[in-house]
Amino acid sequence: MSDTYTRRVEAVLFAAAEPLRAEDIRSYAGDGDLGAALADLAAHYGARGVQLVERGGRWLFQTAPDLADILRRTREEPKKLSRAALETLAIIAYHEPATRAEIEDIRGVAINKGTLDVLMEAGWVRPAGRRETPGRPLQYASTPAFLAHFGLASRRDLPGIAELKAAGLLEALAGDTISDAPLETVAQAG
Repeated sequence: MSDTYTRRVEAVLFAAAEPLRAEDIRSYAGDGDLGAALADLAAHYGARGVQLVERGGRWLFQTAPDLADILRRTREEPKKLSRAALETLAIIAYHEPATRAEIEDIRGVAINKGTLDVLMEAGWVRPAGRRETPGRPLQYASTPAFLAHFGLASRRDLPGIAELKAAGLLEALAGDTISDAPLETVAQAG
């Protein structure tokens, strides 16, 4: 890790107040083999107390997962989200961009405006423009802070139905038609 460019990239990431995209890193560190520098740094910090990780296309140093409990004692515990807020967050994450009407349709109940406000204040949800339909409803999407908080590199890392059922988070309903089989298998059976 003695390469000058790698050291510049390390300094930029270390001093950053928030996670940085590759183009942001380049704007400070200059031109060089950024991919190789990030790989070298990730390998160098892999077994250390802090690690270099990519979350939502942004790079940051974070505490090693096995040491996180050491810091929890000194950190203020965040307020727990209501069930409505958790359901709303999940719907937005899995169906983004989603409108208020779509969220209400999936949940089966009206959503309190305060619920979306809490999620936006937490930095996990953001307005994502307006849908080009009558009434032009506002759409909502998840943020890189949501991905970072839940340790996801991208939305593709969200658990699937089989994983949620295995964790006991989804109860099988009588007459449940959701299949755990791959889509190709389901399509061939039909």
